[in-house]
Amino acid sequence: MKVTCTQENLAKGLSLVSHVASKNITLPILNNVLIRAEQGVIKLLTTNLEIGIICQVRGKVEQEGAFTVQAKTLSDYVNLLPKENIEMEVVDQNLKIKGKKSKTVMKGLESSEFPLIPEVEAKQKFDIPAETLRRALSNVAFAVAYDETRPEISGVYFNFEGGNLTAVATDSYRLAEKKVALAKPASGQHSVIVPIRTIQELVRILGDYDEPVSIVCNENQILFDLGETKLTSRVIEGQYPDYQQIIPKEYRTKVTVDTQELINTVKRASLFCKPGGNDIVLKFEKTAGQITVNTTNAQVGESEAVQEAAIEGDDNHIVFNYRYLLDGLQNLGSTSCVMEINSNLSPGLVKPAKEGDYLYIIMPIKQ
Repeated sequence: MKVTCTQENLAKGLSLVSHVASKNITLPILNNVLIRAEQGVIKLLTTNLEIGIICQVRGKVEQEGAFTVQAKTLSDYVNLLPKENIEMEVVDQNLKIKGKKSKTVMKGLESSEFPLIPEVEAKQKFDIPAETLRRALSNVAFAVAYDETRPEISGVYFNFEGGNLTAVATDSYRLAEKKVALAKPASGQHSVIVPIRTIQELVRILGDYDEPVSIVCNENQILFDLGETKLTSRVIEGQYPDYQQIIPKEYRTKVTVDTQELINTVKRASLFCKPGGNDIVLKFEKTAGQITVNTTNAQVGESEAVQEAAIEGDDNHIVFNYRYLLDGLQNLGSTSCVMEINSNLSPGLVKPAKEGDYLYIIMPIKQ
């Protein structure tokens, strides 16, 4: 194998794929990036057996072939090179990397040992703008449960139906749902659960991409096609919880309030939470038209803040984990928000004041 490409192109490609390569003692090849040159194209491939990323790098192929070297070492080294053309050649089972003023040899492993990244059969294909997808995933991913005993909630639930993709995440204590429009309506209904590690990698890659993303999925795998970069992942087996039944259909108290003001109030109150606890008390007073936020810490002190709000229905109160409440408020994307409360024993609903495509549910803390 012998190829030439620019430092910028190679560095960008390696930054996209090297995160997936993991430190693996039992299977050292997984630490490596596969460099493959064929049919005039240079490709970089990494996998951890759950996720696989393929990135095409623009360059010149002088001799076809393939070889693998440690992904992180190569990425770190290329990032430190000047912006110039780089020549890479496999000689005597080593990768020679040559610049204008530098020569480096990296030991590697035969490409034949590298696991295949399976192709995903295009039974279902959906297109969506990259920034739309990135924001949707960022809006819900924080609520995923990191719980190996419940794999069905350790990822983001994708439901393709009609003209929408609905993304959902929960850890049983809170739930976030975001709906976004597909470029073309889906034929029928299709759903998968995508592992959180895959979501995190995808969000990172989407940050530098502004073209439509094609999503191809079947019962076992999902592919995110970003043109020159393709991310393949297994999907999580199992049935996602029927979360629709926990979304409150009615309320006793409806509160409309300025989102940023409430965020600031909650942050101040959080400074006085009890040691080892994150609970804050919210009281809703219709006649006074206000929310009162209380916290008490015997060692530090106590805090009470009052904020104006438009309140419909009954006076009410509820105790929330302030971190969970902030997560929802900070992802609303709305200057004002609505909170709907039934009782201090029932989940509360938070959503944008103008009917939108996002909702957030929080379980209360019982006292």
